[in-house]
Amino acid sequence: MRINERRSLWRRMKPYFTVFDGPLAMILFLLLAVSMVCMSSAGVDFPGRLEGQVRNAVIAFVVMWAAALVPPQNLMRLAVPVYTLGVTLLIAVFLFGTVKKGARRWLHIGFDMQPSEIMKIAMPLMLAWYFHQKAGLVRWHSFLVAAALLVVPVGLIQLQPDLGTSLLVLASGFYVIFLAGLSWKALAGLFVAGAGSLPIAWSLMHDYQRERIMTLIDPNNDPLGKGFHIIQSIIAIGSGGFSGKGYKLGTQSHLEFIPEHTTDFIFSVYSEEFGLLGILGLMLIYLMLIGRGLYIAANAPNLFTRLLAGAITMIFFTYAFVNMGMVSGILPVVGVPLPFMSYGGTAFMTLGLGIGILMSIQRHRKLIQT
Repeated sequence: MRINERRSLWRRMKPYFTVFDGPLAMILFLLLAVSMVCMSSAGVDFPGRLEGQVRNAVIAFVVMWAAALVPPQNLMRLAVPVYTLGVTLLIAVFLFGTVKKGARRWLHIGFDMQPSEIMKIAMPLMLAWYFHQKAGLVRWHSFLVAAALLVVPVGLIQLQPDLGTSLLVLASGFYVIFLAGLSWKALAGLFVAGAGSLPIAWSLMHDYQRERIMTLIDPNNDPLGKGFHIIQSIIAIGSGGFSGKGYKLGTQSHLEFIPEHTTDFIFSVYSEEFGLLGILGLMLIYLMLIGRGLYIAANAPNLFTRLLAGAITMIFFTYAFVNMGMVSGILPVVGVPLPFMSYGGTAFMTLGLGIGILMSIQRHRKLIQT
């Protein structure tokens, strides 16, 4: 009797322990292992930083596990409410948000929260739902409606101002629109329109944003001022050579030449200590992550899950590409973290949620009717 009860209990509990996609979980484990090794070096001058990174990883794991349990059908039902909540909170931030370091990005509700982080997932969720409702009936005006749904939160985030997050939300929505069937002619037209609007965009930028672009063009124009940090980051990456200086032997970071070397610029620390070989290994892990995500998207059973999985996967690509680009001096510094490497609880939770959604789509693919 007891044996039967134990078996019965295991059958009831088994679904809660088999939610993880094996390949995706293994890739994430490798990435987190690299993250902890790097953080133990980068955070040596910041007591508690490694412990904080472990805590962030555990929280992200719980969020991922919870998201993997939610069927995609339920995610679809949450799309409109979550998007509406996100936009409402962004409006609240604009009206009476908390100002820190000259930016109004936080809302105090007993604790400070950053509503713009919600939109990184809410945006692709909403647009995937919208195009799923339009399946087989997508017309040119459907893309205009989708663009309007995208522009509203992006504009509100840019007003805070938060260029990095607004670009990530813009990218997450654009990926859904593109994957939904946006024609190459329309894409070319958008590119031409964007290029033509650059003078207007330049005039609307804040002074610090213009300075970042000018620093990108020529960091040596102010080597001891605005260009100092990016110059030091490039030196750190280059000085790593082929095999790196060795674990905890990087000089640029430990002598405090690299700014924010546990957050946005952690790639510089990693590159200096592990060199080209380490960079190629890290890039390979990210490519495996993106490849697995695209595989899940390609095998998803309906339009909603295909668009959502594809957009979330490309968000990971955008995070990695923009971060590596900005610390290498080929993109402006916009404050985008390196996925599962940079220190930060909010980013870890958002990325963990994205991984959990991918696992949910993969797990439930056979149960979803097209």
